[in-house]
Amino acid sequence: MALTGIQIFKLLPKTNCGECGVPTCLAFAMNLAAGKAELDACPYVSDEAREQLAEASAPPIRPLTVGSGDTAVKIGGETVLFRHEKTFYNPCGFAGALKDTDDDIADKVKAWASLQWDRVGLNLRPELVFLECASGDAAKFEAAAKQVTENSDLSLILACEDPEIMAPVAKAMADKNPLLYAATGANADKMCAIAGETNCPLAVKAVDIDELAELSDELTEAGLKDLVFDTGARDLAGLFQDQVALRRAALLDQNRTLGFPTICFPCQMADSLDEEVAIAAMLVAKYAGIIVLSDITAESIFPLLLERLNIYTDPQRPMVVEQDIYEIGGPGPDSPVVITTNFSLTYFIVSGEIEASRVPTWMMIMDTEGLSVMTAWAAGKFVGDAVGIYVKKSGIEEKVNHKNLIIPGYAAAIAGDLEEELPGWNIQIGPREAPHLPKLLKEWKP
Repeated sequence: MALTGIQIFKLLPKTNCGECGVPTCLAFAMNLAAGKAELDACPYVSDEAREQLAEASAPPIRPLTVGSGDTAVKIGGETVLFRHEKTFYNPCGFAGALKDTDDDIADKVKAWASLQWDRVGLNLRPELVFLECASGDAAKFEAAAKQVTENSDLSLILACEDPEIMAPVAKAMADKNPLLYAATGANADKMCAIAGETNCPLAVKAVDIDELAELSDELTEAGLKDLVFDTGARDLAGLFQDQVALRRAALLDQNRTLGFPTICFPCQMADSLDEEVAIAAMLVAKYAGIIVLSDITAESIFPLLLERLNIYTDPQRPMVVEQDIYEIGGPGPDSPVVITTNFSLTYFIVSGEIEASRVPTWMMIMDTEGLSVMTAWAAGKFVGDAVGIYVKKSGIEEKVNHKNLIIPGYAAAIAGDLEEELPGWNIQIGPREAPHLPKLLKEWKP
């Protein structure tokens, strides 16, 4: 059972050093009890106290990792019901479903693994394959699993409820840390033994939350810690209710029995991939750990990856791009130079319009702590002297044969100060709205 704030406080060193980020040990204890802090933040806690506080400091929803390498998916570890309360930490994983009887396993996984996009310095991609044993043959199941790993870097979910088939395949693939799907009321003891021997995470499938709780107690008492829940719901309303109920039980009721991430199956709930994507979009926000689709195509997965990116970013910290000079379209010494802030949305809108213009352009991104142009100007972070200093230090003068700089229309007020800071430069005021930028660039002359 979780400890109260006062019980935790009694085990802390009581130095009130503030090195944990809050001024007193009592405040830190209260944050630990509420799941808003990590015990590692205290540099002076004793080993004995650390052991006693392990339960209190653990996240309400146990974090665990499925897979290995670049596509390993860490799920769970969440501490809030709503993203705006703090943040969501571990993005859900997307899986495509295959059967070991499919003839095109290698081609499918190659295609899925190739679907990758770079955005804000992050690599957006699907990570998992849900491989179902439809053959009833352990050798064929293992061969299919090896096809997945040999033809892609995607991580595995091994789906077979027959322990006799699962055991040899799980042992053969143990170094890939696959998720074993699934323990049920009928096979829990044998699946528990397989998961314990291979040290792989285990999915638990039930008909409702009550049965999940019973199976969870049985498996955790047997020593398993890394569990993933499938509530068994295959209708939209029921699945939504289960997802919310599990999150509330773990966070509000501090029910450790139900404090595990979930796996959900839009692929078993819809008649088309489009419907699956709509269901998956709901699950990204409420609160799936792994989402399984019947297929993965660029047009289906890309919007889900963008939604995931937006949901799993800290709402208290703007998304930013790195301060730098970006080359768009292969600019040369006579190409135009534009400058804007490092708010990621500003970057992508402006860079998109520059690309659409087909005019090779130097795009200067200035660090304004993730603020948009108007906000950065109002905050004194995108003003004449600051922009001028950045331009001087950026090295742009070594890349171009001219001294012409296009600034955002919303920052027109800085033009005078910027000309004083950059003698000899011609400061051109660009449009207020990015869609008007291509016309200016096409007419631009050095």
